[in-house]
Amino acid sequence: MSGFEDLVAEGAAVPTEGWDFSWFNGRATEQRPSWGYAQMLAVRMARAEAVLDIQTGGGEVLASVPAAPPVVAATESWQPNVEIARRNLAKFRATVAEVGDAADLPFPSDHFDLIVSRHPVVTRWDEVRRVLRTNGTYLSQQVGSGSVRELTEFMMGPQRGSAHQSPGPLATTAGSGPISATACAEAAGLDVVDLRQEALRMEFYDIAAVVHFLRKVIWIVPDFTVDAYGDRLAELHDFIERHGPFVAYSQRFLIEVRKG
Repeated sequence: MSGFEDLVAEGAAVPTEGWDFSWFNGRATEQRPSWGYAQMLAVRMARAEAVLDIQTGGGEVLASVPAAPPVVAATESWQPNVEIARRNLAKFRATVAEVGDAADLPFPSDHFDLIVSRHPVVTRWDEVRRVLRTNGTYLSQQVGSGSVRELTEFMMGPQRGSAHQSPGPLATTAGSGPISATACAEAAGLDVVDLRQEALRMEFYDIAAVVHFLRKVIWIVPDFTVDAYGDRLAELHDFIERHGPFVAYSQRFLIEVRKG
């Protein structure tokens, strides 16, 4: 069995680009939401004319659907992911734009009949409404309030508030929760037609998985580095070795809105 230093070095060396989590197979698990976002996405894509995926990451989720409408566009804020998304979505001849998470969307008003987003950092509900066509829909799986707080609080101690600063009254951030999202969506003039929420069990089987997760999902411990948190990592490693996997819970909610 690898020692603490070897495992930490392994977790610190894994590339973090894109949203491919296959490296975690056998090292960490996360329960999936019962609603099946990818399947819902595929059904809606099959009957859409023009789709926009906001904050697509490396385009992995959008690329997983079997068919796409004639017009496909995506946005992403992190430049290394933009290039990955362009490769992954080339089969759909998608336009992938590098756009800040809180920025205005670089598309005309009333342009898309379907907008989607999985785990957006920021949701600009006013911009979603602007670029949606009348009777168009926005489908999003979002990170809820207190997600993976067990790991955050182990590393940093008790926390209050979100790691993300809201860019305005008609925007919500990851960790805001379904009540805030619903209120902002309705304030922007959108109708909420579906809302679901679940807490999902996560297990980390070694400290390498913890290190890679904290490097990849940077808002869990915003200032994380191996050197800064070496003592906490060593304590967590000892716990996992003696007592089994570290358990936390991700918070997810699904929201679907329509522009009337």
